[in-house]
Amino acid sequence: SSQIYPIHLPRETRTRRALLICNIEFEHLSRRNGAEVDVEGMTKLLEGLGYVVDIHCNLTSQGMATVMKDFADRKEHCTSDSTFLVFMSHGVRAGLCGTKSRDETTDILSFDTIYETFNNKSCRVLLGKPKVVIIQSCRGGKDGYTLVSDSGDPAMPAPSSADTITAGLEDDAIFKVHLESDFATLHSSTPDTLSWRCPVGGSLFIQHLIEQFQKHACNSDLQEIFRKIQYSFGKFPRQLPSQERTTMLRKFYLFPGH
Repeated sequence: SSQIYPIHLPRETRTRRALLICNIEFEHLSRRNGAEVDVEGMTKLLEGLGYVVDIHCNLTSQGMATVMKDFADRKEHCTSDSTFLVFMSHGVRAGLCGTKSRDETTDILSFDTIYETFNNKSCRVLLGKPKVVIIQSCRGGKDGYTLVSDSGDPAMPAPSSADTITAGLEDDAIFKVHLESDFATLHSSTPDTLSWRCPVGGSLFIQHLIEQFQKHACNSDLQEIFRKIQYSFGKFPRQLPSQERTTMLRKFYLFPGH
């Protein structure tokens, strides 16, 4: 189907690769106890999904940017159908904390850098291929819940006007593609809120994510799995995973045909 991302190569010749960056030890911030469990669990999950995992721990923001650039340049993406990009660290509203971070402005990797590194201009070998971004971090200091009453409905926002599409243009030399497409992003929490981690069992988000992928990757597309992960937090109002900056044009099945 044209509505499903193609997987042309058989498993034997496919070279799926995933990037996992996890910061545990920091110079000025608290240690992320339990994060080792997250690394082990995510590595095992991704390997089970057919990815060779590149693991990097305890990097500054510049170190993270360099590792991403090197990973984007890997030749294996030419014979791959997709990639996973997993980031786990302390975080702020705008990005991820590097190991030298002191506050919201020092040693921060902007989320924008992830998309700029792997967009269709910077990483052409992944053009048209799903790029799955998983981010485990706090995005602020607020709890993710509120008290609600049964009175009144919130006002609905006014619909925005659709953009006008310019027709009749041709170009003999090149073809144009979206600068940023085929990303699917799941944050561990909504903006400005906390993510919760158990010092023994690891992050709640990673635990739920692994469980849902193990149950449903065989027969559900990626965004349906994301929805199931979000639904699994229905009885834990302090945290809700959030799908953001998702630009998937088709459905992505990790195991099509099953």
